[in-house]
Amino acid sequence: MKGSGEVLTEISREMPLLKIEDLTVSFGGLLALCKVDLEVNKGDIYAIIGPNGAGKTTIFNCINKIYPPERGQIIYRDRDITGLKTHDISDLGIARTFQNIELFSNMTVIENLLLGCHRSKKTSMFSEMFFLPGVKRQEIRFLEKAEEVIDFLNLQVYRDMRINALPFGVQKVVEIGRALSSDPEMILLDEPSSGLNPEETEDMIFWIEDINKIYGITVLLVEHDMNVIGEVSHRVCALDSGRVIAIGSPGEIQSN
Repeated sequence: MKGSGEVLTEISREMPLLKIEDLTVSFGGLLALCKVDLEVNKGDIYAIIGPNGAGKTTIFNCINKIYPPERGQIIYRDRDITGLKTHDISDLGIARTFQNIELFSNMTVIENLLLGCHRSKKTSMFSEMFFLPGVKRQEIRFLEKAEEVIDFLNLQVYRDMRINALPFGVQKVVEIGRALSSDPEMILLDEPSSGLNPEETEDMIFWIEDINKIYGITVLLVEHDMNVIGEVSHRVCALDSGRVIAIGSPGEIQSN
């Protein structure tokens, strides 16, 4: 265990699924990220923690290409994805949720989940125009996937309700469901327990663990609740003022 102020590191024998090297971002004269390095192995639940303004969500926004980094590389499956477009990132199998829920509020739960299936779309505009057999098969497959996610997240009672009629905690779960509908290999969860009551937070811990164990999805999450971090995460990266100050297990980070 290294002393406070030094970066804790863990040696992995596996090639990391996601590797971030020297990531640096600034807005005007404000340095949001400074030479950030981290590695997420396949199968990890990897948490990023730190105070408000530490740069946690900025890392997500760089991965999703909402913000272009000034310097550094983002490598996914041993491929440099730094210069790709936002839709390319989804096509690689990286899904995301947001701090502020980004659902279509006037659509139903099942409709939002079906939108998440769009990444798997194989049909052309021509085939859809004439509703060829392949289009029908694809729609059936998408509906089956959406229904599977509804069953997994216990959303049956809300299936045909509009998003704007749902409690906030249910909307959080639906947003995770939409991400799952895209069949991701990695999911980025931005403060999944934010705004939830204790019971809803316990449910969220359950969903995160099952997403990782049952679906085999690698999870990268930003979170403030250290109880959630301690329950679900395998590794933790602590940020402060855009800099990595420690990396290790939840226990190591809490005692540092």
